[in-house]
Amino acid sequence: MPDGYHYADGEPLKNTADVLDLIGDAWGSGARWVAVPIERLPADFFKLSTGVAGEITQKFANYRIGLAIVGDTTRHAAASDAVRAWMIEANRGEHLWFVRDEAELATRLAARQ
Repeated sequence: MPDGYHYADGEPLKNTADVLDLIGDAWGSGARWVAVPIERLPADFFKLSTGVAGEITQKFANYRIGLAIVGDTTRHAAASDAVRAWMIEANRGEHLWFVRDEAELATRLAARQ
């Protein structure tokens, strides 16, 4: 499954071990992308000064697995110019995307093939 993805529902991600478990699950299933519902992210993910987003996204990049944050990010983008700029830039790239739903993710993945 060259651009297959793993939809990561479940409990909120609380620490690095949770993120690595998620990456391990994706790796084991052969997924190239992981779709994480926005509700599973740590509360301070969108506070860039905490470094939480950087730590999580770097783990995925290190393992060469794409990360798609799935859900409504409107309030986070509206609350911070830096977050909005980061999200726009990420969506132009190949490793981190912010998508509204699984259908948008599927469309983006299909366009890569």
